[in-house]
Amino acid sequence: MQVQKDIIVIGGGAAGFFAAINIAEKHPELSVAILERGKEGLQKVKISGGGRCNVTHAEFTPSELVQNYPRGEKELLGPFHTFMTGDTIAWFEERGVELKIEDDGRMFPVSNSSQTIIDCFLFEAKKHKVEVLYNHSVKSIKSIIDGFIISTSQGDIETKKIVVATGSNPKVWKLLEDLGHTIIPPVPSLFTFDINDKRIKDIPGVVAQNVDVKVIGIDLFSEGPLLITHVGMSAPAILKLSAYGAVELAKLNYNFKIEINFIKQDFEDCLSHLKDLKQELAKKQIFGTAQFDLPKRLWRKLVLASNISENERWADLNKEQLAALVEQLTQAIFQVTGKSTFKEEFVTAGGVDLKEINFKTFESKLIPNLYFAGEVINVDAVTGGFNFQNAWTGAYIVSQSIAER
Repeated sequence: MQVQKDIIVIGGGAAGFFAAINIAEKHPELSVAILERGKEGLQKVKISGGGRCNVTHAEFTPSELVQNYPRGEKELLGPFHTFMTGDTIAWFEERGVELKIEDDGRMFPVSNSSQTIIDCFLFEAKKHKVEVLYNHSVKSIKSIIDGFIISTSQGDIETKKIVVATGSNPKVWKLLEDLGHTIIPPVPSLFTFDINDKRIKDIPGVVAQNVDVKVIGIDLFSEGPLLITHVGMSAPAILKLSAYGAVELAKLNYNFKIEINFIKQDFEDCLSHLKDLKQELAKKQIFGTAQFDLPKRLWRKLVLASNISENERWADLNKEQLAALVEQLTQAIFQVTGKSTFKEEFVTAGGVDLKEINFKTFESKLIPNLYFAGEVINVDAVTGGFNFQNAWTGAYIVSQSIAER
């Protein structure tokens, strides 16, 4: 027997639950159900922020917030004027979940546990009679006169409206493509760089607090903290590059060179500074007198890479060594040979073409009563809670749009 529902939300993740709860809260007379392909939902919420759930980011100006979205910057400006970071904070606080701001602007539940967010969603879904249908994998979506027929692994469901909130799901993208939507091919975004180089070997965990990084041969630039890992480099300076360069770096098969300025000085300024040090610290060993607030272990690696021995004093530096050290500090070239997933979080660029979405409602321009929320569309962000904010904003606007029709 075919089941009938007023609203079906495909995807039991953050955007799916947020959309379903808000729809059911605004329209208690509607039957709302979530289709989740797995035996439990909200798995991405569970692992987000190292298990603490990075709910959003403490950026409260829409024009500033959109700058964290390599894809979606222009399209999200209007939606962020409708539902913003402050609205997210208020939504959770009204439901008993208090958030806190960390030094880098990321926001987490005060409990420091993603389970707090999961429990909130499950409680609200039950409270507003949202039916969560687990183990319901969607096989096909057929458009009919008064809505849709969704074929699932557990049978068919007829519905008037659909909200697709599945995140980066190739099978669902194929179903949307069959309905006539254009899908921008997915490529990884938000990843770390694999680098095998003696200058960073054996010093994992070292952080250079403020560096400039650019990809040689491409107009890609980033700045911020840089973390040396067991396999290469990570932290915001690298992650921003990976997000903004997702498409270009995929075309290069993740084999390219980067140039790093560890001290944010140009060649001449750095050279002048080192010449002064040559006089001031003449009798001291270069290896043991780290400069420019660089971590000692990194400074020593760069010194050795400049053909300067551990025992050489500042007074002994020749012109070639000086120039080599300046180059290591301001123009260090590293070969990237691959990528690694950032922690357990996997973000992709790609999805439903933004030109085919009405961003006042998040409804399809091609198929009436078909809505989107979250990363199923071609929007992605840098790390820090921004991907979740896109999910909350889209899902809320979808619920508003459905409530008004």
